[in-house]
Amino acid sequence: MLTFEKLYSMGHEEVIFFSEPSCGLKAIVAIHDTTLGPALGGTRMWPYASEEEAIEDVLRLSRGMTYKAAVSGLNLGGGKAVIIGDPKKDKSEALFRAYGRFIESLNGRYITAEDVNISVQDIDNVYTETNYVCGVDKTSGGSGNPAPYTALGTFRGMEAGATKVWGERSLKDKVVGIQGVGSVGLELAKLLNDAGAKILFTDISEENIQRMKNEVSHSEFIAPEAFYGTNMDIYAPCALGATVNDETIPQFKCKLINGAANNQLKEDRHGAVLKERGILYSPDYLINAGGLMNVSIEFEGWADAKSRRMVDTIYNTTLNIYAISDEQNIPVNKAADVLAERRLESMKKIQTTYLGRGSDHRFPGSKVRHNKI
Repeated sequence: MLTFEKLYSMGHEEVIFFSEPSCGLKAIVAIHDTTLGPALGGTRMWPYASEEEAIEDVLRLSRGMTYKAAVSGLNLGGGKAVIIGDPKKDKSEALFRAYGRFIESLNGRYITAEDVNISVQDIDNVYTETNYVCGVDKTSGGSGNPAPYTALGTFRGMEAGATKVWGERSLKDKVVGIQGVGSVGLELAKLLNDAGAKILFTDISEENIQRMKNEVSHSEFIAPEAFYGTNMDIYAPCALGATVNDETIPQFKCKLINGAANNQLKEDRHGAVLKERGILYSPDYLINAGGLMNVSIEFEGWADAKSRRMVDTIYNTTLNIYAISDEQNIPVNKAADVLAERRLESMKKIQTTYLGRGSDHRFPGSKVRHNKI
């Protein structure tokens, strides 16, 4: 149940429910913190079993976006949205345009983009109704699908992990197990293949499995039920979160956990459990920030080279977080929080909640994009 006590405990500013019965839209937007700027975070569409499950997901994800933006040095706050529905059956132009109108009503406090089960075409439909969206098609002045940049950031984090664990950045001959080979997992697999890694993978989608086999030939499929206990150097969760938990940790045979999924630890305490077991954990909300970095620069004029230079900084930031972990003798997930909270606290002293800038502004200090339909 959503209560003020729950919002207070997680630090949220606002949670908004949107509905449009004519097209079946049921959406929830959670704005966690706007200290650093407007809340930016993707929209995901999922057939949640209940509204409570959807609420829990959007609250956790939006909080993670605040920390992701802060630790990445971006002038953005944290937010997230979920649309309750089956992406294979319930999508329509009307649904996403209605959703875009609701986003417009927030006056720029929340800016959305792609997330799980949301395509560039879906985002273009949202963009028809609001400027407060990014990740739109390149032909419309956007940066397109952020998945390659999310994968690149995850890869840079993995290189940092390899440097810490094995003393060298190269991933050549490392056995990497990718759980989930959707858009991001597939792109990560391609980068690893080019780097000479040995790739194991699993997925529950036959379409994803076949695409992986077609596009990354030097890879081996492992059944989902056997995956956690498989011998691998690096476990890369790239599907949904909470896969690092009391049931899975005893099965791990890896030295490094480094993937693109959000909220990989089921509970914060699992970071300490990994540390005790000698398994290095790369902070998920940092290393999967490549997509956020990429779409954030749409507001100042997107360029691929500019985006990649920003994403490349994830390597050094990850090493800095490992150093904080060692210096303070705390789990890596707590060290990442320390770095993010330092920045948030310093900025809270000079500014407060982001109030939005109205429909004539896309972002502080930027030009408006006027090429909507």
